[in-house]
Amino acid sequence: MTEILVQSGAEDQVSSLTRVVEHPAWPVLKDAVEHIRPWQSKDGSIDFDAEGAPERADAVAAVERVAGAVEQLSPLLPHDAAYHQALVKDLRRWAEGGFQVPDFLDSLLVFNPAANRADGLQHLVVFPMYTQNGNPDRNLEAVVLRMVWPDWLAELERTRYDNPLFCGITFEDFTSGYDTNSAVLFPETIAVREAPERFSWGGIFCDREAARFRRVTEAAVGLLGLQLPEDIAAMVHDQKRCEEAFVLWDMVHDRTHSHGDLPFDPFMIKQRQPFWMYGLEELRCDLTAFKEAVKLQADGVPQARDVQYAVLFDRMFRFPVTGDRNRNYDGLGGQLLFAYLHRHDVVRWTDNKLSIDWERAPQVTNQLCAEIEKLYRDGIDRPKLVHWFAGYQLVSTYLAPHPGSKWAKGPDALDLTQPPRKLVDDVLPDEFPLSMFYEALSKKLKNVIASTKGITADTAERIAA
Repeated sequence: MTEILVQSGAEDQVSSLTRVVEHPAWPVLKDAVEHIRPWQSKDGSIDFDAEGAPERADAVAAVERVAGAVEQLSPLLPHDAAYHQALVKDLRRWAEGGFQVPDFLDSLLVFNPAANRADGLQHLVVFPMYTQNGNPDRNLEAVVLRMVWPDWLAELERTRYDNPLFCGITFEDFTSGYDTNSAVLFPETIAVREAPERFSWGGIFCDREAARFRRVTEAAVGLLGLQLPEDIAAMVHDQKRCEEAFVLWDMVHDRTHSHGDLPFDPFMIKQRQPFWMYGLEELRCDLTAFKEAVKLQADGVPQARDVQYAVLFDRMFRFPVTGDRNRNYDGLGGQLLFAYLHRHDVVRWTDNKLSIDWERAPQVTNQLCAEIEKLYRDGIDRPKLVHWFAGYQLVSTYLAPHPGSKWAKGPDALDLTQPPRKLVDDVLPDEFPLSMFYEALSKKLKNVIASTKGITADTAERIAA
């Protein structure tokens, strides 16, 4: 596969003609990483006194194989040369330091894929990290990826949706931590001695998102007897169209976390909050992407209609029935969207078949977005606890709370002498249980959802064939 020309300055052009995964050093690197991973503790260190631990010399030799393979592969990726040099130093320093908790800050600070977003550009990434929605431990991982940055997306980012940190990416190959449900590559997950003042990039694997969406949506549509418009049915069966929809959705969603009326930390990192506030934030970002897609469709952007139905179907069919019911904020957002559309007669479940009023769906979905935006705007003038109750009231207007909920009984049921963060302990793990509709759908879709673990575009196409 030929790499496109990459510009990192007007005078600097390089071309990579070889796929990293086709080079003989890649399987060597991958195998060495897979040997190291089981030796590591949760924090990424290696305890040589633990049962099943390797000899120290074996661990040193495995790390050296990783470092040597990186040095062999690096010439294929001249745009990552400085990162690979720092990476090799971090690997060897980890070994020389006795395999304590790894610290790859130096190489992380050098790796900046967002500085050179060129469509099709390869990267070889090796870090000790956990994989969000995947492996919770900081194991060594290796992944080969490609940038997704077509001209139409670059133009939209330049003119309408400035997001200089966002990287749309696809998988080439990966180690075990990504043979999971993880579809992101975030610098926050990497083992470092101290967090940088700011992160300069964030990557989302649109190929995995698209392949997962296609499999779950196709199954749900069949189970529910939903009749799709011809163009939407074609999109669900087209991996490239779905990838384009997801990369646009993700780019707008990502920037929304720092845009709009924000009465609280949009990333919900600095303060502990009830999980429905997390759910409303994620849904706000998705519905903002939906609202923008409606505008883009009017402006003639081909991917815009696909984004709308990717948001609707992923949110309504996959999110509510994925994961456990322990403060599942993404599941809650999907439940809320479905209930809102059902309450407003956009979706109907009659005679064991689901129907959608395709003409009214955009208007009513935007209406929910406006209700959440009003919650945020009014929240600027509220104390934190009052704002949390307002969020609860919005959600419980459309979703029935658990009958044993203290929060559902109102402020008089809570000990308001406690600080707000303590009142979060009174939130039930499943504060808003699944409806009977979703209970039934969950049982029918659980095997399909389980089958999407580790899915990529290649595996999806092979199964389809």
